[in-house]
This record gives sequence, structure tokens and C-alpha cells, in this order.
Amino acid sequence: MTTPSLGVTLGRKVSVTNTVTEADVAAFAKVSGDHNPIHSDAAYASKTRFKQRLAHGILSAAYISAALVKLPDPAVTVIFLSQSLRFRRPVFFGDTITTTAEVTAVDQERRRATVSTTCTNQTGEQVLVGEAEILLDAYPFAG
Repeated sequence: MTTPSLGVTLGRKVSVTNTVTEADVAAFAKVSGDHNPIHSDAAYASKTRFKQRLAHGILSAAYISAALVKLPDPAVTVIFLSQSLRFRRPVFFGDTITTTAEVTAVDQERRRATVSTTCTNQTGEQVLVGEAEILLDAYPFAG
């Protein structure tokens, strides 16, 4: 029996770009239930160390999912297994975040890949770095 292709190769890299909007942050707060006033209350946020409202840190992390699904060939389904995160800088409303995912290891037998994940803002500063592990299944699933 032939093992289906994982659809990724070592060093494969993809990027996606998102601009953080008021609507994105409001929708994320609604879905997540995180209504911290630093995200929604300008008067409150103006008295913090950041002096303005921030996007949820985990919103930037959610952009990683969009990059991961673009890594393999279309005939391969990505299953997100784990993610480590280091938040390096705040993300503000209006920031444009580029998320890059790069395959750093491939385990053909287990159908897994390790992926370096980085989010940078419009000035090139890293706002988030981490590493993901993904499972790659042929579609439709070929057992």
C-alpha cells in the first residue's frame, strides 16, 4: 500500500496578512467571551501602560490557523495538534499582521509536521512567535 503524500516539504513557507479592525475585535470578544475592557473601553485603555485599546493577543494566534491550512496541497487536511506562543508586542486596532508558517520538521510515518509560526506587524516587529505541530491527512481520509 502506498502512503499518501503529506502535501508539505521541509522549508515550505506561507504567509497570510490581516488588518485588525474594530469589528474583528468585537466579534472575537463575543465568540471568546473575553470582554476585558482593555479591548473595548477606550477610556479604560488610555489609563493602562499601552495608552490605547489592544486587540486580543489570541486573535493574532488565531491567524496562525489560516496560515497552517495553506501549507499543504489542497488534497490534504490540516489538523492543528499543538501550539506554543510567546507574545512579544501588543497589537493595536489598525495594525496589519503578517503571519508566516514555515515547516521545520516532517515525520512521514506519523503524518505530522512541526511548523515555526511568526506574526509581525506592519513595521516588521514580531508580535508573536511560536511553534505548531500539525497532523496531515489525505482527503478524503485514507486511513
